[in-house]
Amino acid sequence: MPTVLITGCSSGFGLETARYFLDRDWNVVATMRTPRADVLPPSPRLRVLALDVTDNESIRRALEDAGPLDVLVNNAGFGLAAPSELTPLAAVREVFETNTFGTIALTQAVLPQFRQRGAGVVVNVTSSVTLKALPLIAAYSASKAAVNAYTESTAAELAPFGVRLCLVLPGRSPESRFRENAQRHGLEHEAYADLVNQVLTSFADTASPITHPQDVAEAVWRAATDPSSPMRIPAGADAVAWAAEAGLSR
Repeated sequence: MPTVLITGCSSGFGLETARYFLDRDWNVVATMRTPRADVLPPSPRLRVLALDVTDNESIRRALEDAGPLDVLVNNAGFGLAAPSELTPLAAVREVFETNTFGTIALTQAVLPQFRQRGAGVVVNVTSSVTLKALPLIAAYSASKAAVNAYTESTAAELAPFGVRLCLVLPGRSPESRFRENAQRHGLEHEAYADLVNQVLTSFADTASPITHPQDVAEAVWRAATDPSSPMRIPAGADAVAWAAEAGLSR
């Protein structure tokens, strides 16, 4: 029975992805900063572990407890909404620490076992905002774009060893806790009031195409189980549309 480790499983995309793999009889290691076993159905194939991707010792303990893996899904992350000129550098460093460096650290920790076995898949969940420039999320977009570049380069290195790396690019999801978990800075500044109102209204619009957690779970499953899947897989109707505009095939 194959085993997948998924980060950021307390809610949203990570939680739905853990459910999706459980429903398909995989062993699932669902990780969270603060473990909550009650968010997932009880199963002998489920383990819920504590993991802070910004803490090397936490990574070491989680991987030791998890044992051999077949797939790693780097999903943990948070948002940052702010005009660029009003974004504290400390906040930029923090979002990169989790979204970028946390992904890299966990990937580095898992790759040796995949390379030595000659098999394994790393799926990095980034964002469709890396396909289309949007205002007020420059630092967040940059943290995700960095993961895209890291993934593509590392994939070229590991392909000769039978190890695959893929990207899943979700779109806008009012159902997730992105807005609740996102840091905000300078959004009350009068110079940006109209732009902030426009962006927040657009994000809350459920009449336009959006991404559902199920879309992301399905895309992660495809990336993990289909060797013919493309490097970048858009997840959600809006992400698919943006990918088409960018000339990205599915």
